[in-house]
This record gives sequence, structure tokens and C-alpha cells, in this order.
Amino acid sequence: MPDVRLSLAQAEDLVAEVLEANGASRAAARATAAALVAAEADGQAAHGLSRVSSYALQARSGKVNGTAVPVLTRPAPAVVRVDAGLGFAYPAIDLAIEALVPTARAQGIALAAIHHSHHFGQVGAHAERLAAAGLVALVFGNTPKAMAFYGGRAPMLGTNPLAFAAPLPQGDAPLVIDLALSVAARGKIVAAQKANKKIPDSWAVDAEGQPTTDPTAALAGTLAPIGGAKGGALALMVEILGAALTAGAFGWEATSFFEPQGKAPDMGHLFIAIDPGPASGNAFGARMTVLAEAMRADPAVRLPGSRRLAARQLATQQGLHIPDALHAEIRTLLQP
Repeated sequence: MPDVRLSLAQAEDLVAEVLEANGASRAAARATAAALVAAEADGQAAHGLSRVSSYALQARSGKVNGTAVPVLTRPAPAVVRVDAGLGFAYPAIDLAIEALVPTARAQGIALAAIHHSHHFGQVGAHAERLAAAGLVALVFGNTPKAMAFYGGRAPMLGTNPLAFAAPLPQGDAPLVIDLALSVAARGKIVAAQKANKKIPDSWAVDAEGQPTTDPTAALAGTLAPIGGAKGGALALMVEILGAALTAGAFGWEATSFFEPQGKAPDMGHLFIAIDPGPASGNAFGARMTVLAEAMRADPAVRLPGSRRLAARQLATQQGLHIPDALHAEIRTLLQP
């Protein structure tokens, strides 16, 4: 089927219209549409327009409170806490970032704990926004269960993404590192199953805890963490930071981001923003210049995030090419 081309503004309008038609407030719909379209533009399709259907259907069923208004409190001078109201994550994230920037500048470091939230999408984009304001950023969030505790068999932890971003001097876009802690996304295994293809034995283990090349057996088991035991430890760390420290649901307690049925996922996210000036004696910019120049001196090395920036520039110039089937699926949701 042919693709449909939409400008970024047209795509945002369409997604916002769909979310409003399914019970979201205008404010929540616009914030969420902007995040989903930005992810699509950055080449992060797994967090982009493919999510519109599940978001809309969950708003329709009430699994997500589409009219929730996030509430911010300040339990400590450098800490903000945001209750997302079991609604979409993006209005709560917008509120948290708005508060974090001046707080980090005033205190040298600031932390935002978001709770009662939902899928928070392209994690690196949130860290990038803080870095664009001149701050060093760390963002953590757990997700519904997909991986076992290292050495275990039952899925308990999520893929548990984390992101880091730092400003670069001379007007360059921030350096952004964004990764999930599973070797492969669950969607890749589903695709292999549909295509009747084998998968690398490093992607997942079966229900008995053994590496497998059979996608069906992999889907009945758990995803493998990156780096073996080290990745498993990192996933546990993110679980603690993203859930325990925010009072959110653990991966095995959360419901699916994709199914419209069930209770709210009730996720947590943790944001840390650091003003690099006080910590570095105002030498951070100069040191980052040295680092960036050292990386660029080797033509085989690319700065993390450069592909994302190239995809974003192309989408800005040419718009988004959306598969006709996906475009049709989204438009059908205009009739709740």
C-alpha cells in the first residue's frame, strides 16, 4: 500500500483530534500528540504513531484518565513531585520539566518524581529538553513486565529505559544517550514469529530459562537483558529508581500499555537535572568541547543521537511518510 505524507503539524492535528474524540481533554491530547509525532519524526516509530490506537482505546475505556490534570508539589527544596492522575504521561512531564529547570539552576541539582502515570515514550526526548536548557539530565522509568530477574524465569521487570543528555557548546544539539535494557524489543520477536523466522539466541530465553531461536518459545519466556548479569543489575536499578523511588507500580504489578482492558498501569518516572556550572567550576563547557572534538577526530565515531537528529531534520523538511494501513487505522478512531 502507498504511504500517506503528512506535515508534522498535520500529523499533530490528526492525533490530537483522535485523542479528543476518544475522551481526552484538549490539553492532554495536544501534549500527547506532540510527543508521539516528535518520536515518529526522530525515527522512533515504536513510540510514535503506532501508539495512537492503544492510547485512544485506553482513553475510551477509562484505563487512562484522558482528562487528568497533573498536580505538582514541592516536598523538599530540590524535589518536585508530580501526580499524573492516572492520565497520559506527557502533560505531567511537561509540568515537571517546567519546574525542574529553574529549580536546578537555583539549587545546583533537582529531582522530579512522577507517579500515577502511563507510557512515557521516547525517553531521550525528555532528557534532551533539559539539556537544551543547559542542564545535564538523567531520566529513568520502568515498564510492564518483560524480563526476569537475572537468573529467574518468570517475567517481572520491564525493558526499563533510561536516558542521559548533556549540552554541547557552540550551539550544537545536546548529546543524547537513550536505551532500553533488553537485547531486543518484543515487537521484533513478534515480527519474526509472523514471518516464520528464527531469532538470534541472545534475544530471549524460553519458559525453562534456556536461550532459544524459536520466537514462539521466546514469547512464552522472557526477554534477555543487555550484557547478561550487568544488564540485569541495571534493569533492577531502573526498577528501583523508576518505581520504588516514585511510589509507582513495579513491572509485574503494571498492566499492559497496549490492551484497553484492566486497571491503569500506574507507572512512575524519575528525572534528575544538574546545573553543570557549580559542579565543574564553570569548566563543563570547555571540557565538553574537548570531548566532542576527540570523538569527531575519528571518522568512524559518531556522537550519540546523530541519526535521530538527521531523521528529525528530514521529517521537518519532507513531513512524515505514514503507511496507508496505519493512517486508515488512526482515522477510524475518529468515530468513538
